[in-house]
Amino acid sequence: MTVTHPQGFEAAGVAAGIKRTGALDLALVVNRGPSQQAAVVFTANRAQANPIIWSKQVAADGIVSAIVLNSGGANCFTGPEGFQVTHRTAEAVASGLGVAAGDVLVCSTGLIGDQLDGEILEEGVVSAIARLSADGGDDAARAIMTTDTTPKQVVVEGEGWSIGGIAKGAGMLAPGLATMLVVVTTDAALPASDLDSALRAATRVTFDRLDSDGCMSTNDQVSLLASGASGVTPDVAEFTAALTEACRSLALQLQADAEGASHDIAIEVVGAETEDDAVEVGRSVARNNLFKAAIFGNDPNWGRVLAAIGTTSAPFDPYLVDVSMNGVRVCHAGRPDAPRDQVDLTPRATHVLIELHAGEASATIFTNDLTHEYVHENSAYAS
Repeated sequence: MTVTHPQGFEAAGVAAGIKRTGALDLALVVNRGPSQQAAVVFTANRAQANPIIWSKQVAADGIVSAIVLNSGGANCFTGPEGFQVTHRTAEAVASGLGVAAGDVLVCSTGLIGDQLDGEILEEGVVSAIARLSADGGDDAARAIMTTDTTPKQVVVEGEGWSIGGIAKGAGMLAPGLATMLVVVTTDAALPASDLDSALRAATRVTFDRLDSDGCMSTNDQVSLLASGASGVTPDVAEFTAALTEACRSLALQLQADAEGASHDIAIEVVGAETEDDAVEVGRSVARNNLFKAAIFGNDPNWGRVLAAIGTTSAPFDPYLVDVSMNGVRVCHAGRPDAPRDQVDLTPRATHVLIELHAGEASATIFTNDLTHEYVHENSAYAS
């Protein structure tokens, strides 16, 4: 169930000494080929960490031999010294594997503003290279965890080819092409151009729809590496569907592990004029703290839903909208419907259905409730 399931990949996760706890904190995933095609999407945040700046250059030609990821430090807003640490890390991987540094992606996650120790990272890379194996995917998944409580992994089987993936993320889950650190591998034989179109199509309806707390990270990156080791070239549409399935699984695992959350909320918007309108409406609810606090309190306060969607520019008549919560329609045509006490919000899974009656388009946004634990976790993150 991990990145080393597809043929042609090895991985490792080691304790390099970045984290004071001694936990695993450096991961390495290597594409042994015969092909090293790749596609990557990055955060849309204008404030970008040094690994993002580096990896954008690496990904430009669609060739990637390896990806190295560290937890315990974001390497963001760390000046020229921080970029040199990123460069040094890629060079260490390149030297140990006999590849070009320009073909090594780098990812970091952790606290912004803390300078990483280049020597520790370099030694960690050496240790990871020595431990590379086809069974190293699980350790790699654990090494990229920060506030995560569990590793996130997935495998999807195609006809003679497969997809594997690992992800980290438990907070700052908001859209921008990517929403966390994700490594996806496949042994399908596809060119970088097809990988890119498939990845963008998959992230658009999965990671881009995950809006846990409305906060966009400076380090988000989703990388797709293809070894071609299966020798099978699947239909691009078939591959895109499988990749979307893998990305959706990882996105929902991230949602379920969001910091302090007690409800996983799916906000389904139907009857919109366009898909973009449906996304805008769903996201307005997902980012509404009053709504999220109500769900935390198991309160089916549908008025907060209507108030939130009324702030959007999507075309609809607020006085025709229906709202259902966990299968109970509590609002019909902008008026009370079933009594609130018929709604059971005690299960973790929460479904909110918003019917706009303005068209045929739909979209679902995934979010979480706003809890005491979330506030506590993020009030003490740096200390």
